[in-house]
Amino acid sequence: MRKAGRIVRLVLDRLGDMIAPGITTEELDAEAERLCGDHGGKCLFKGVPGRGRAGPFPGAICVSVNDEVVHGIPSPRPVCQGDIVSVDFGVELDGWCGDAAETYIVASVPDEVSHLVEVTRNSLALAVAMCGPGLTWSGVAEAMQGYIESEGLSVVREFVGHGIGSEMHEDPKVPNFVSPELRRRDIRLEPGLVLAVEPMVNLGSADVKCGPDGWTVVTCDSQASAHFEHTIAITPDGATVLTDGS
Repeated sequence: MRKAGRIVRLVLDRLGDMIAPGITTEELDAEAERLCGDHGGKCLFKGVPGRGRAGPFPGAICVSVNDEVVHGIPSPRPVCQGDIVSVDFGVELDGWCGDAAETYIVASVPDEVSHLVEVTRNSLALAVAMCGPGLTWSGVAEAMQGYIESEGLSVVREFVGHGIGSEMHEDPKVPNFVSPELRRRDIRLEPGLVLAVEPMVNLGSADVKCGPDGWTVVTCDSQASAHFEHTIAITPDGATVLTDGS
């Protein structure tokens, strides 16, 4: 899984270098697929079946711009100055998976949007620092939610993290907030458990909706959203990030 995670990080770092005004999300997608293939990996997202009338996901990456939260489809749309661009990417290598996401700032953005990106990144770092054997996830989720909301931002409820291993999405579901369901069915963090932790944070309301393509999720109030993710393994010594390139 660490080897798969290294490819994920290689691709995200490369796309981060490429993202600038004028580049299209389609070009980012092509580069991600090329790099993944060159390193022997399989792009996890491409071909994932859609729900309802939505067809299979057509891209190697999910690329979501500004008020798009997750599952944005690559297209000829150019990136513009002042955008924020969230890229989610997953790899399968030798039967094991890695999954991570980053939000990139394109040139200058309003202070409130920069703050959104910083807080979302920090909330993931907070989770990594807290995770350890013998703890329960509700304590981590409560700390993430409390920090995000104390900064005047909203935690997306409809989409959460997940277990990951030989499949991209495995049990358990890993929310970034505390709910009665999580309290009833808490997740004990034990060595060997691997989680994809992915806070999605909105500048305005937490409410989201699916766009007409059946995939792209957007904020209901059209305000910006940010997304960060790591694949994290619980070990006897604490949390080990498998998608940091180490």
